[in-house]
Amino acid sequence: MKENYEEIINLPHHVSKTHTPMSMWNRAAQFAPFAALNGHNSALMETEKQNEQMYEHQDDSSTFTEFQYENGEDFL
Repeated sequence: MKENYEEIINLPHHVSKTHTPMSMWNRAAQFAPFAALNGHNSALMETEKQNEQMYEHQDDSSTFTEFQYENGEDFL
């Protein structure tokens, strides 16, 4: 058995005689994010907001400690 697709690598690209090529728009839609990733962007934005709050209060240690306590997180 040949390795690395040697049998097919140099074959010409198939072009259907009966079906028109799919538009770029429709082709891209096939690769759109899956429903499993819904909410991912919201989670990233929430993390960004928390990080911004943490860095805003970094100079004020008492506020920074309160932020950690309120959010149950340890950033140190």
